[in-house]
Amino acid sequence: MNKQIEQAYKDRPRSTVYQIVVSVIVVALIVWSGSAVEFTGGGANGGQIALNILKGIFHPDPKLLFNFTMQGVPYLLLETVCIAFLGTLVGAVLAIPFSFLSASNLMPAPIAWLSRMAIMAIRTVPAFVYGLMFIRVSGPGAFTGLLTMSVCSIGMVSKMYIEAIEDLDIRILESLDACGCNTMQKIRYGILPQLIPNFASTVIYRFDINLRDATVLGLVGAGGIGAPLIFAMNSYRWNEAGAILVGLIVLVLIVEYISTRIRVKLTRG
Repeated sequence: MNKQIEQAYKDRPRSTVYQIVVSVIVVALIVWSGSAVEFTGGGANGGQIALNILKGIFHPDPKLLFNFTMQGVPYLLLETVCIAFLGTLVGAVLAIPFSFLSASNLMPAPIAWLSRMAIMAIRTVPAFVYGLMFIRVSGPGAFTGLLTMSVCSIGMVSKMYIEAIEDLDIRILESLDACGCNTMQKIRYGILPQLIPNFASTVIYRFDINLRDATVLGLVGAGGIGAPLIFAMNSYRWNEAGAILVGLIVLVLIVEYISTRIRVKLTRG
């Protein structure tokens, strides 16, 4: 037996040349890509600005941090959370028909293909571009952020929904059919128990993403805390910027903890 193993090891396919060729190609591509990068150097006071931002984080403005008016950090964070939450909810609901139309195990191939192309087209446009587009339609404000989050959520959520639908255990439906269950009963006891945990986990994960995107969208006037942050930084009010960043860090940590616990509960039951 040992001789057979030794002989099989000696007769193993030799791929040294292949690995060397692949490594050379990868290194050449990295070098070629790096040649297009031009380092122009930072600004004359770039290091000082970075230091001021760090000082602002460690010495936030308490008046702004604990200001409970519409100009304070708590209200702006609440507005950001509301934009992300409602945008995720609307996008998750709109993604349901797209996902069922795109499921290859439920729909004919042409319909599924067209639906997937529509989802792919939605996913192609970045959230920042959607924000600029909707600002022209509805003007600056939280509603623009809501519309942007909703449309941006459709692409990713639909893709995850489709995977869950295509992974349905058909044997459960066959068992219910053999028991004489009607269509509504098969949906209630055979389809929904399989889909709801996956759908809910996807929505929670997308909410985490939208919460960060809502902050960035504030830079273009789509509501939330992004606009006050960029105004504070452009005006060199580092303590105010630090207060906003501290609030964002705390908010993201809290939401991350809660969403992780919920996803684990949904996954493990």
